[in-house]
Amino acid sequence: MSKILLIEDDETLNKNIALALELEGYDVVKTKSIQNAEELFRDVDLIILDVLLPDGNGKQFCRKIRESSQIPVIFLTSCDDESDIVEGLDMGGDDYITKPFRLRELLSRIKANLRRIPVVPEMELTAVESKLLNYLKINCGQYLTREQILEYLWDCKGIFVNDNTLSVNISRLREKLKKSGGGQIVTKRGLGYKWIE
Repeated sequence: MSKILLIEDDETLNKNIALALELEGYDVVKTKSIQNAEELFRDVDLIILDVLLPDGNGKQFCRKIRESSQIPVIFLTSCDDESDIVEGLDMGGDDYITKPFRLRELLSRIKANLRRIPVVPEMELTAVESKLLNYLKINCGQYLTREQILEYLWDCKGIFVNDNTLSVNISRLREKLKKSGGGQIVTKRGLGYKWIE
């Protein structure tokens, strides 16, 4: 199940979009502010992002996301001027939908963007391996340091992942990937790990 972060300050629109996505089988995380989104975006598969938010500009937030992640970002906004659209895409957005919009079009765009995320054949993975693989996949082609990965894997529910545990999980995940014929995890000293097809 793909997890989507919805950042929209219009309460009615936020609720209606979330409901529609949940009916399509998506796991939806809702927020109305950039501040909350900063804590949430690393653990999802796609972001739907309004441009004009109470505590900041969605385009600037998208640029910040691109500093550490290649997760798909779809702008959803009433700003329909061509220059606004071009600016949003130049700042790292993957798609741009203007309000009012048709729900079926939004769902279609979401599916199209999710298809671009590299996937591997289904494997038997532990919770930590699954979370690790997901993080590497949404940052495909980009090196992630051990510190970044450990911070992402930290689970307030009690799953503790230290440096040694990370090494073990990466080794096990590599073995499973080799057997499945999927992508691979590349290591480079001083830079970290990255996922490639």
